[in-house]
Amino acid sequence: MTNDSAIWVYLSASPLFGLTLTLVSYLLAVKLYQTGRGNPLLNPVALSILLIMGVLYAFNLTYEAYFSGAQFIHFLLGPATVALAIPLFDQFGKLKKVWLPLTAALVLGITVSGFSAYFIALQLGASEQTLLSLIPKSVTAPIAMGISEKTGGLPTLTAVFVVITGILGAILGSTLFKLLKIRDDSVKGVAMGVTAHGLGTARSFQLSPEMGAFAGLAMALSASISPFLLPLVLSFVQRFQ
Repeated sequence: MTNDSAIWVYLSASPLFGLTLTLVSYLLAVKLYQTGRGNPLLNPVALSILLIMGVLYAFNLTYEAYFSGAQFIHFLLGPATVALAIPLFDQFGKLKKVWLPLTAALVLGITVSGFSAYFIALQLGASEQTLLSLIPKSVTAPIAMGISEKTGGLPTLTAVFVVITGILGAILGSTLFKLLKIRDDSVKGVAMGVTAHGLGTARSFQLSPEMGAFAGLAMALSASISPFLLPLVLSFVQRFQ
């Protein structure tokens, strides 16, 4: 074994490899995003995922080996989510005025998301397990996987749908708002948080602090409401099949 090969084997087996790969991939993705002048198609999270997948595939590395280092960043998701309350506090005055339509929008958004995913996939001939895995696609991943498991879906498949939904929402959301002539940042934030969860919230903060604050609120509240609401949606659609 050459010295270069020995060094690579050592690095790939080290927990720091996953951490370093994640950070480097994200920094490169951010650089590409900035070079593209904020083009949503160059979403840093989506590019980071592609870069990491490419490295793991090219060097035949397992996800478990990668995650042994990436788990340090994964741990920070909790504190980062809690920190979303800070920008929301700055919008507390507006929040008090819109809490009723906000609540209605959350319930309607979660319900429509579940219904639409189920019936579109049903018309396309998806299996029952795929249908059950699709319903919680707009909820943040840990809760979506729990809902999927309890309702008979496949949690790993749900996780894939959650990531795809978040990426598509982050890429297409701002364009849709322009087409629909929606200008209120709080409205756009709620829409992004309900439909595209964490990735949509991250994109919202790139566009506007107010939009990001309301996206974070919508993401958190939808994660709290969905475990109660989506099983009711599933019960309803199965009754009329």
